Amino acid sequence: MREIGHFIGGKEVKGGSGRFGDVFDPNTGEVQARVALASKAETVQAIANAEAAFPGWAGTNPQRRARVMFKFLDLVQKDFDNLAKLLSSEHGKTIPDARGDIQRGVEVVEFACGIPHLLKGEFSDGAGPGIDLFSMRQPLGVVAGITPFNFPAMIPMWKFAPALACGNTFILKPSERDPSVPMRLAELLVEAGLPAGVLNVVNGDKESVDALLTDPRVRAIGFVGSTPIAEYIYATGCAHGKRVQCFGGAKNHMIVMPDADIDQAVDALIGAGYGSAGERCMAISVAVPVGQKTADLLIEKLIPRVESLKVGPSNDPQADYGPMVTRAHLNKVRGYVETGIKEGAKLKVDGRNFKLQGYENGNFMGGCLFDEVTPDMTIYKEEIFGPVLSVVRAKDYEEALRLPSEHEYGNGVSIFTRDGDTARDFTSRVNVGMVGVNFAIPVPLAYHTFGGWKRSGFGDLNQHGPDAIRFYTKTKTVTARWPSGTKEGAEFVIPTMK
Repeated sequence: MREIGHFIGGKEVKGGSGRFGDVFDPNTGEVQARVALASKAETVQAIANAEAAFPGWAGTNPQRRARVMFKFLDLVQKDFDNLAKLLSSEHGKTIPDARGDIQRGVEVVEFACGIPHLLKGEFSDGAGPGIDLFSMRQPLGVVAGITPFNFPAMIPMWKFAPALACGNTFILKPSERDPSVPMRLAELLVEAGLPAGVLNVVNGDKESVDALLTDPRVRAIGFVGSTPIAEYIYATGCAHGKRVQCFGGAKNHMIVMPDADIDQAVDALIGAGYGSAGERCMAISVAVPVGQKTADLLIEKLIPRVESLKVGPSNDPQADYGPMVTRAHLNKVRGYVETGIKEGAKLKVDGRNFKLQGYENGNFMGGCLFDEVTPDMTIYKEEIFGPVLSVVRAKDYEEALRLPSEHEYGNGVSIFTRDGDTARDFTSRVNVGMVGVNFAIPVPLAYHTFGGWKRSGFGDLNQHGPDAIRFYTKTKTVTARWPSGTKEGAEFVIPTMK
């Protein structure tokens, strides 16, 4: 059976801990590979490699660092089809969805190619008598990223591309559920000219995570995953003096106003709610129709669309979505559906018992649709992360606005309406970090920043865009004056511009 090790010092190395995790084929439920789970000693070895490589990489001028990123982009494009198939085989995404995963990561790499401009500081000529004032952005040192199973290409690239472009060295700890694409990306970076040790990939579990969190040589940590783990990583990393950004769970709402194009709204809900089997932190999992007439019409149109969703193996070009990542996760999502029924929600479409001929042991589940969900129910309060859409009926606009604003999560939200005044009021007042107007999945493009509020995000800076450059650098400010030949004597007061 294929064994996946680690990527340390510019090459793949075998795991030495003796511990392994299973990598499943979500289509069949069979184990297709074993991934090594790093010990603390192996993680420390990766950190040491990154620390040794840092001075040389930080001393490489930004243009040359950008050239590595450009070459990496070229290599990814050439290997795009293979990467998509590899990603799909371990995650269960359809091939088109896997390609989208890779493409959204590529776009952040493209942004990072502009690093010579992005690192420019500020300069004030003659800020005082004979005084010049300027700032420069410098890399932090060794930094790390801990990334989730649901975007095994995109989120690693969101993390390492700006970090490397800024001159840092990087430790990537990807999900052990689908580790092959991150390993392949590391190989392509070395092929693109990245020096050995600048990027290291450590596969593992809590043991390797804790080693990264507590080692003083790791200056910053970025994380994407569930909120409980985000809180743990944020608290532990900060307690050890690190710069930390963590992104957790979500419960993304879509408000459907009475004046909305209802067919457009239904299309958006089907794609955003059930794409990738709902395993997205930006999936729409709550629809909020405003008014009884809107709700009844929405449900009427949603039911046949959910019932007709085509669920198939990840390599089926006709499938709307494929299997979930593991059997354990499938059972967890089924459990949420059962809880919703027990708590009084109306299950309009039940996909729990979906079976696919020839793939009876795969992690497949049909789409589920709940109506008359209320804010006190578990399926409303908690992130399900599966193909389950809940409809919460709102009497009026103000109630619809309150629902996402008062929810503990604040990742994304959208509103569908034809009224510009309503949309403007909503975008201004809603207490959520990313907002879409007639746009179901409001993920900003690479040159803006991505991040949620409340218990969806921990830390002061977001992912990609300008915030990534700020996160992965420290600002040094220089005040300079050159001797003019005139002796002024000692000064005993704090310098001012008076």
